[in-house]
Order: sequence, then structure tokens, then C-alpha cells
Amino acid sequence: MSYLADYLDPASAAGYAEAAAMDAREEQRHLLAYAPLVKRIVRQLNAQVSGAMSREDMEQIGLMGLLEALRRYGQPDTGFGSYASLRVRGAILDELRRQDWRPRAVRQDSHRLRDELRALTRRLGREPSAQEAADALGISHEDFYQHQLDDCAGELLSFDEVVQEAAERAHSAPGPEEQLLVRRSLEQALGALTEREQRVIQMIYEFELSYKEIAAVLDLSDARVCQLNKSALAKMKAALQAA
Repeated sequence: MSYLADYLDPASAAGYAEAAAMDAREEQRHLLAYAPLVKRIVRQLNAQVSGAMSREDMEQIGLMGLLEALRRYGQPDTGFGSYASLRVRGAILDELRRQDWRPRAVRQDSHRLRDELRALTRRLGREPSAQEAADALGISHEDFYQHQLDDCAGELLSFDEVVQEAAERAHSAPGPEEQLLVRRSLEQALGALTEREQRVIQMIYEFELSYKEIAAVLDLSDARVCQLNKSALAKMKAALQAA
């Protein structure tokens, strides 16, 4: 995928080792230039976690992630946008995890419904439809849909973590050979995904679409897109760990 090539291209990533430190004025200029990127990511994540954190707080955390990305990367070039997107998204997800944002009642209810759904799947020998699941759980279709979103958002996983997994396999070194190892590892991990999972990953992390936008394109529910994203990232992490 082109966005992976951009992110991992050694020429684009050369700033890791060679960039001179920017002064405060330059940093401020670049922060303003890339602020729309932060707002796009916040818009996506805000919809996915049901307003668990205010948009303003998410933007502030995202800007801190952007500043860290600038200081790590150096002077922005054509590959910086991809790198910064991952860092900004990862910073916000880390804070959401730290706050343990889901109410205890929601977490407990989510665990109960998940166990009941697994039992239903075993009885049917297949994954139940949304209507079958709602009927078996004794809840409305709307409540089941909300349960899917809550359960999916409960395990926040970012593409940044998958990239970090690949980087650790290459000893986190910035040299061209190590960058090539990271790139190959990610390509292999992507190969473990279904075509639909690859499309979801691309639309989220390359085109920065929200779940709702992706759902409209693929004719799926928001919850199903969330599940595909989570499943794809988990597969990629597993593939990297097994390699």
C-alpha cells in the first residue's frame, strides 16, 4: 500500500537521524500547518468512543502528539503526514486507555453480552445475524448495535502499535536496512488480512475516513467496520509476533 511505503521510505525517514532541532518559531509554524490533520483524527475518534472525552481535550492531546512527532522526525517532508497521523492517533488512544473511559456498568454488561454471544455462536455453529443475536439476548436491535460499538471500542488498538511492533523486530534502529526490515514485516502482516480488512485499514489510516464514512462505502454498519479494524490490527500484531 502506498501509505506504508511513504511512511517507511528510508529517504522520507532520514530526518530521524539527521534533522537539526527546530526552534520554537518553526515548531509553532508547523503545528499550525498540521493542525487540520489533528482535527480530522479527533473527529474520527470522537465518534468511535461516544464522547468519552471532550473534543477540545482530544485536540490538545493530539497537538502534543504532533509536537512530539515534529521533534522526533525533524523538518517535515512528504512522508511526515503519515508519520504524524500515527503519532497523533496513538497519543489520544493512550490517554483514553489511561483514563479507563468506559463506565464500570458498561464494561460489565459488555463482558456478559460477549459471553452470551459466544455461547450462541457455538450453538448455531456460525456467527449469528444481528437480529438473531438481539433476539437471543432479549434486547432491541438498537441496543445490540450500541453494545457492538461499546464492545469494539473497549479494546482500543492503534496502527501505531503495529508499526512499533515491526520497529522492535528491527531493533528500533533508524538506518536504511532496519527501515527496510520494518517495511517488509508490515507488508507480510498486511498479507495476513482479508481483502475487506485491507480496505478498511487503508481507508482509516491512509484516507483518514471515519467509521460512518467507511460503512457507507462498504455498505456495512459502523460497528462492523470497527470490528474489522480491530480484527485486522490484531491479525497484524499476531503475524509480526509469529514471524
